[in-house]
Amino acid sequence: MTQPDAETNGNPGSWRVFHGTGAAPAADGGGPPELPQPPPWREFSGEPLQEPPADDDRAALRRLGGPDARPTLREEEVDTVNAALLLRRPLLVTGPPGVGKSTLAYLVARELGLGRVLQWSIVSRTALRDGLYDYDAIGRAQAIAAWRAGGPGEQPHAETGRRPERPEEPPYLGDFITLGPLGTALLAYRRPRVLLVDELDKSDIDLPNDLLHVLENGSYEIPELIRGGLPSASVFTADPGRRATVLEGRVECREFPLVVITSNGEREFPAAFRRRCLPLEMRPPSREQLLAIVVSHLRRRPEGVAALIEDFERRVREGGTQSVDQLLNAVQLTAAGGFQRDSQGHKLIEMLLRDLAKGR
Repeated sequence: MTQPDAETNGNPGSWRVFHGTGAAPAADGGGPPELPQPPPWREFSGEPLQEPPADDDRAALRRLGGPDARPTLREEEVDTVNAALLLRRPLLVTGPPGVGKSTLAYLVARELGLGRVLQWSIVSRTALRDGLYDYDAIGRAQAIAAWRAGGPGEQPHAETGRRPERPEEPPYLGDFITLGPLGTALLAYRRPRVLLVDELDKSDIDLPNDLLHVLENGSYEIPELIRGGLPSASVFTADPGRRATVLEGRVECREFPLVVITSNGEREFPAAFRRRCLPLEMRPPSREQLLAIVVSHLRRRPEGVAALIEDFERRVREGGTQSVDQLLNAVQLTAAGGFQRDSQGHKLIEMLLRDLAKGR
């Protein structure tokens, strides 16, 4: 169980800035901690600097529960996260389903005040460009055709019979480009963004290799903007309601994002990809960690929670595949007013805590 030690917690210049408590930076404590300087080979100089991202308190609340400081990670897990922050390298997080791999991204973002987590969920059809940006070529072609015809579908004026005059400028190219989660994370920010690449092991075999260049160089190009010849373009981002300025069709980060890549171990990744990541294997939470998770989500310690946690641990020890979500559901159900622990209630608990590896 993690406890911030006096040496690292009291030294603002320490390399260990993350302690795994999940507590947001105190408003009266000087704000979020400054990260250590990156190694020279991981320094970037992207322009222009973007506005800092807004927080997404609702997503953090769903994932983490309340903002009170409760240790939820082991010492070695905390050290690996700090190493990734210092070295500006992605984290390759493995472990059984439901152990908290995806939640780690939200934990770091809340504790270090890094704003909204950008999430890129991977499926078998996902390609690199899906994460970088989307260009609505059909929408732009239709808009240009309407512009050439006198405007986007304007009808003749009821009295004069004339169509409104066509705008002098054609439809703006940037209005048809939207950066994806990876593309948004690589914009130039003063502090790193947090990017969750969820379940990379479900991807096409080529995607990890396609990611190598982007993760190594912290940059990418948007060919449509380069061909358009715009010195700068305002495009949409993966943050709702936000736009970003892209210079010369090229995006480069200022601070390399914290990239949390999760895998359920369904496949092996190429050695060249693994070399660029720091491995972090997450194990099932201890009893103290499970209790902290339950209290964080339910905002209290319900009666009978110790027995449920003991039952949950027993199932894991016997080789079952259980998720922390199952435990939270079981605690919430048994804490509901009027719930009866009779035979029918016992069947419900058994259903909630069933072995996920058995398929039913």
